[in-house]
Amino acid sequence: MLGRVKSLLSGAPFDPAVYAAPATSATEIATFASGCFWGTQHIFLKHFPPSPAPGKGILRTTVGYTGGNPLVSNPDYKTVCTGATDHAEAVRIEFDPEVIGYAQLVEFFYRSHDPTTLNKQGADTGTQYRSAIYTHSPEQMEIAQRVTREVQAKRFTPKNLKIATEITPAGAWWDAETYHQLYLFKHPRGYQCPTHRLHW
Repeated sequence: MLGRVKSLLSGAPFDPAVYAAPATSATEIATFASGCFWGTQHIFLKHFPPSPAPGKGILRTTVGYTGGNPLVSNPDYKTVCTGATDHAEAVRIEFDPEVIGYAQLVEFFYRSHDPTTLNKQGADTGTQYRSAIYTHSPEQMEIAQRVTREVQAKRFTPKNLKIATEITPAGAWWDAETYHQLYLFKHPRGYQCPTHRLHW
């Protein structure tokens, strides 16, 4: 947490258009939480860049807050960090299913963090750092559950570990403050949770 705050103090201008592509008629949404949303957004865009065109399927991303107390609206970063609202830091991904499938995104989500720790990634601890998949359709729910079973059997059961990821229908979403968007592209030396890497 302290490292994250300190790293807010430095940075340089950059072009956010590099990290987005035009929407298509077939655009779908995927929403994932895997700890600090800076790193979640960064690793997805690093491996599925929207540009140069045609990119690798991800069109644009937004970090924000979701999955919290339905009586709390428009939560801010400071309040979410207290854990009082029960919101998760998450990334909302617009993608082109003609280029990349939802199952591929779910599998990448599992590859790019530690889904076996409850409310924790690296040194970041609290419900806001939980591992979660927020689905946007019954089909996404079925795919997320199937891929989870496959990843559990192949990657974690042999290690006597159990996936702790929450899989639930998506609810209300609030964009995080502007300075959080594309944070690690604006501040390449900013704080990044060490679990945000490819684990296999």
